[in-house]
Amino acid sequence: MSSSVLFLAVFIACAVESVEALTIVLAAGITRGWRSTFQGVAAALGTLAVLVAVLGPTLVHYVPIRTLRIVVGGLLLIYGMQWLRKAILRQSGFKAMHDEDKIFDEQVSELSKIPKSSGYDSTAFTVAFKGVFLEGLEVVIIVLTLGTSSHRLGLAAIAAGAAAAMVIAIGLAVSKQLSKVPENAMKMVVGLMLVSFGSFWSGEGLGMTWPGNDASIIWLLALYGLATALIISYSARLRRKVAISGSGQTA
Repeated sequence: MSSSVLFLAVFIACAVESVEALTIVLAAGITRGWRSTFQGVAAALGTLAVLVAVLGPTLVHYVPIRTLRIVVGGLLLIYGMQWLRKAILRQSGFKAMHDEDKIFDEQVSELSKIPKSSGYDSTAFTVAFKGVFLEGLEVVIIVLTLGTSSHRLGLAAIAAGAAAAMVIAIGLAVSKQLSKVPENAMKMVVGLMLVSFGSFWSGEGLGMTWPGNDASIIWLLALYGLATALIISYSARLRRKVAISGSGQTA
């Protein structure tokens, strides 16, 4: 797998999760104060960095490459299919689009009901820590799986850091949640990439020889992309039929 493809996959995945984490952090900071919020963010980022630093070299040096690729391939397939499932449901209308404005308003409303403390605010710290850690945990798994399998853990970590820094910088500059980001399209792209990489590495781990070697990821990506487009088209038509049938019965 080329370095540019690896960088792009991790960058987009981290950008999506960072946008969602930013909404929670902004709600906590604006409602409860920034000092404890930033402390929670720093603690979460530090914990995630330790996970990558400890688990990454361990996987690379102590797990046989074939075993690693089977395990990594399986994890990527699971995560990729989860991301694709959500993206397909949202794109076809069966599930509401991820609304950062609505999530922000709900967070602010909930946090405003809790009395503020004069000094250290444990609520702000906890909310910020959980938001960043839980959203970042998926990124850590993607960084570890893609980075260790391709022996480019450093590049994967740099891509994740660059995406997080970009989202944070934009969020602080505009001082609001990034509701205009095409999250669903980005999740679909990442899902397709993860499923393609997962298929490739699972096959290699099981001893398969792919036509074109690493280049086979391209046609796997195209194949899964076509299948996804067909599923979305069929699901959208099905939803319209259900809606028409329901309105007819109501009338």
